[in-house]
Amino acid sequence: MYLLLHTVKGTPFETPDQGKDRLLTHWEQIDYGTQCTSSRKFLSISPVVLYLLTSFYTKYDHGHFLINTASLLSVLLPKLPQFHRVRLFGLNQY
Repeated sequence: MYLLLHTVKGTPFETPDQGKDRLLTHWEQIDYGTQCTSSRKFLSISPVVLYLLTSFYTKYDHGHFLINTASLLSVLLPKLPQFHRVRLFGLNQY
């Protein structure tokens, strides 16, 4: 999910925006950049639900818990509105 939504740039199909979105990730293009829409909320809540399920089924084992927490944070932090069009450390800039 992280690779598809937060690292791949451009559009997989022809768009009428004349190339404005070619430097944006797919997450930034969802709903024309509008924050807090129903599709964005669903895509943000689904990793949390998976995190809770995996934590429950691994019986809160410390090793699995740390790995799952790190993966949850790596998926949720780029989805925050504060990180819209922000490139940390110049990664994925072009």
